[in-house]
Amino acid sequence: MDPVKANPASNHVKIKKKRYRSEAKKDMISGYLYIAPFFIIFAIIGLYPVLFSIYLGFQKWNGLSPMTFVGLANFKLVLTDPLFWKSVYNTIVMGIMGTAPQLVFGIIFAYLLNLAFLKFKNFFRVTIFMPYITSMVAVALIFSVLFSDHESSLANYVLSLAGLDPVNWGSSEWGTKIAISIMVFWRWVGYNTIIYLAGIQSIPNDLYEAATIDGANKFQQLLYITMPMLKPFIVLTVFTSTVGALQLFSEPTVFLGNSAFTRDEAMTIVMYLYRDAFKLQSFGTASATAIILLVLISAFAAINVFLTSGIGRKRRKGQ
Repeated sequence: MDPVKANPASNHVKIKKKRYRSEAKKDMISGYLYIAPFFIIFAIIGLYPVLFSIYLGFQKWNGLSPMTFVGLANFKLVLTDPLFWKSVYNTIVMGIMGTAPQLVFGIIFAYLLNLAFLKFKNFFRVTIFMPYITSMVAVALIFSVLFSDHESSLANYVLSLAGLDPVNWGSSEWGTKIAISIMVFWRWVGYNTIIYLAGIQSIPNDLYEAATIDGANKFQQLLYITMPMLKPFIVLTVFTSTVGALQLFSEPTVFLGNSAFTRDEAMTIVMYLYRDAFKLQSFGTASATAIILLVLISAFAAINVFLTSGIGRKRRKGQ
């Protein structure tokens, strides 16, 4: 007797399982096909350049001749170059001067823009965000006029009102750093302000009402309610600002113009990398610099996230 005919119920169950498996397999394949374009594009324009750059870090190549394996010679050449360490110093100094104030003022501006009695809120919010979407060409023109070396420039005029001597903003060591840091602050403070404003608006008003009933003033509410509740947003902005500060390139390039890559008072790590790759055609040392920059970004980002992770954390008793 045929076993299939003898047990039709089990045969029916097997057919259902096969159909179910085939349908699930089709759904899985279709799902992978939907997300495949993203991974393909990422692999071509994201992953491949990273892997190729790591490979180039151990090669000597000018872009035309055959590659030559040199081991760690590129890293030794970069790490023993005084100009590289000067670029690291410049990047850190301008990063601190341009980034740290914008995080502090971003929280203050966001808190002020969220006040209930403030009029024309939308106007102020759009105004403070405008520098972020302003063209870098326009930014370069504005700041080249504001921080001109001429005594009649706006920055030197303000200094003269305070009884200070004019500064050669475009040619002096600290004048250039200060001007670029102010440009970074002006361009990015609105971006961080909007992020903090979104975080403040996500805080329940009941907390502020309860604090007001308990007698807490505005500063105490900012310190003990707003700041701890903004912790995820602060960690995010600190991380992104750290990465952006160590990748500083556009602002010093447009401010100094054609002389940006021939002067060392505002040379940043990315400018040093760009100079090696596209000015000197030394792609091996440029890739080595990129790998070193990745290590620096990871280290600084980890330190900043560790420091900001303590915001809002309650102290233990006895401490």
